[in-house]
Amino acid sequence: ISVLCDADVGLIILSTKGKLYEFATDSCMDKILERYERYSYAEKVLISTESEIQGNWCHEYRKLKAKVETIQKCQKHLMGEDLESLNLKELQQLEQQLESSLKHIRSRKSQLMHESISELQKKERSLLEENKILQKELVEKQKAHTQQGQWEQTQPQTSSSSSSFMIREVPPATNIGAGNQTAAAGERPGEAATQPQARPGFPPWMLSPL
Repeated sequence: ISVLCDADVGLIILSTKGKLYEFATDSCMDKILERYERYSYAEKVLISTESEIQGNWCHEYRKLKAKVETIQKCQKHLMGEDLESLNLKELQQLEQQLESSLKHIRSRKSQLMHESISELQKKERSLLEENKILQKELVEKQKAHTQQGQWEQTQPQTSSSSSSFMIREVPPATNIGAGNQTAAAGERPGEAATQPQARPGFPPWMLSPL
């Protein structure tokens, strides 16, 4: 066995008559026994530590389980369930706890409401300022539009007055030649009417008087 497994072997034999026989691959059997005791002791220590760790884990599990159960009971009591197991003092304590929690909830709620109201007021102020700016811009645009319309209305009036002024300056055409001819001839209107009128296209000497 020692040759095949490459290990140190120690053999102890006790006969029925109480005689002791030993065999060791090493020259000294005490060394083998010492190594055996050392490794067996280390194994015992390891086993004991593992058992202690397992015991600690079991203890921690029991503690955590008890905590979970108490938390579940408190939650049920806060929800108004399983109140039969509570006495008067415990019920009073539960009532005080609920009142204090309600106070905290209401204070937090009022704080959030105040914050939301302040934010809305800020938004309202900003919107009012923007509205004022837009109103000013609209008024300025309307003023510019009205001034432009008045200027466009004054332009045709000035042009029409200048054209009428130019027409009035031209003197009326008078038939000066015809007036001079009648004045030079000294004829009366009746005589002029009796004279034959020249037809267009023919000289007056070709027309015989009627």
